[in-house]
Amino acid sequence: MAAHPGARGTARPATTHPHPATADRPTVLTGATVVLPTETVHDGQLIIDGTRITATAPENAEVIDVTGHYVVPGFVDLHNHGGGGASFTSGSVEDVLRGIHTHRLHGTTTLVASTVTGDMDFLAQRAGLLSELAEQGEIAGIHFEGPFISPCRKGAHSEALLRDPDPAEVRKLIDAARGRAKMVTLATELPGGTDSVRLLAEHGVIAAIGHTDATYEQTVEAIDAGATVATHLFNAMPPLGHRTPGPIAALLEDDRITVELINDGTHLHPAALQLAFHRAGADRVAFITDAMDAAGFGDGRYWLGPLEVEVADGVARLLADGTIAGSTLTLDRAFKRAVTVDGLSVEDAVTALSATPARLLGMDDRIGSLEPGKDADLVLLDGGYELKGVMRRGEWVVGPQLH
Repeated sequence: MAAHPGARGTARPATTHPHPATADRPTVLTGATVVLPTETVHDGQLIIDGTRITATAPENAEVIDVTGHYVVPGFVDLHNHGGGGASFTSGSVEDVLRGIHTHRLHGTTTLVASTVTGDMDFLAQRAGLLSELAEQGEIAGIHFEGPFISPCRKGAHSEALLRDPDPAEVRKLIDAARGRAKMVTLATELPGGTDSVRLLAEHGVIAAIGHTDATYEQTVEAIDAGATVATHLFNAMPPLGHRTPGPIAALLEDDRITVELINDGTHLHPAALQLAFHRAGADRVAFITDAMDAAGFGDGRYWLGPLEVEVADGVARLLADGTIAGSTLTLDRAFKRAVTVDGLSVEDAVTALSATPARLLGMDDRIGSLEPGKDADLVLLDGGYELKGVMRRGEWVVGPQLH
C-alpha cells in the first residue's frame, strides 16, 4: 500500500546515483558464483558489452575480480506502491522517480508501479502519468490494486471508495493506461468479477485474485475464466479450512496460477511460505514487496488516503486498528531472508525474485536471467547475501563494493 503526500519519515534513502560502467569499455566480472538458468557456475564470469550481456569478451574489456560474491539477475517486482518517502499513487513525477530509484538501490531493476483504491477519475489520471513513465522505460507497467475488491477483505483500503468490478469501469482504467496496464487485482466473487476477468484476459492484462472473500468454487470459476495471479497469497483472503478450503487451496493447486508472497517476516509465517513453495514450486512463486512510501525511508506517520499509517520498527499498520498497511520491504532483504531463514536454495530464490515474475510479465526475452543477449541487469551479493552492487542495463546503480 502507498501513503499519500504529507508522509513523514525519519530517514532518507541513500544518495547513490547511476553512473556509466560500460559507456567506454565492456566489463567482465570474474571469479564469481554466477547463477544461470540451468546451472550455478563457481569461479565463473559474466561479460557486459554496452547494455547487454554477451558471450565473448572484447580485448579492451575492464576486468573486475568479484571472487567470493554471487552474481544473480536483477530483481523483478510485480507489486510495489512506493518507497523513499514517495507514493506511486499520489506523488509527482519526481516523487515516483525517487521511489523507483530507491528500489533500484536494493536490486530491483524492473518494477511494476501499483496504485491503491481511489476515485475512478483520479485513478485514470494517475494511469496517464504512470503510463508515460512506462513508455520511457522507468517502470514495466501499471498494477491497479483496487477499487474492485471486497469490503470484507479490504485491508488498508478505504471502504468508502470500493466498488464492484463492472467491466465497463475496468475497461476505463485499462484505456487510461494506454496499453501499459499489466495487472488488475479483483475480488472475482463480486458482481461483474468473472466478466471482468474475461475482459482483462482478452486485452492481455493479468487478472489477479486478491482482497477476496471468494469460496473455493468461485475461485476455480475465476481461474477458468482467465485469472493467473494470486495477489499476496494468504493475506486479505479467507484462511485455509479443512471443510471450506476457500481461495488458498484453489490458487495453490492450479498450475495456471502464479502466487505472490511478501517475504518480510510479518505478512507470512515461515511455515506458510514453505507450504506455498512445496505445493507451487519456485516456478509459480513471485516474491513481491507490496512496499509503501516508508520502504528505504524510515519509521514515522504516513497517510493512506483518509487513513493514517504508523510505521514502527519497519512494520506499517493503520493507526486506527493495527491492520497491516503494505510493507517496507525491499527485494534484497526478501532474497536474504529466503535463503538464511526460510532455507530456500539460492537458485529457487533467484527464480522467485527474477525468472518467474519476468516470465509472467512477458519480458523473459530481455530480463529475469543472466544470458547472452539479455539486458545487463544484475545484483552482486557477498557470501552473506548482502547487496554489494547493482547494475541496470549496463550501468552501475550501486558500484561494486568489494572491500
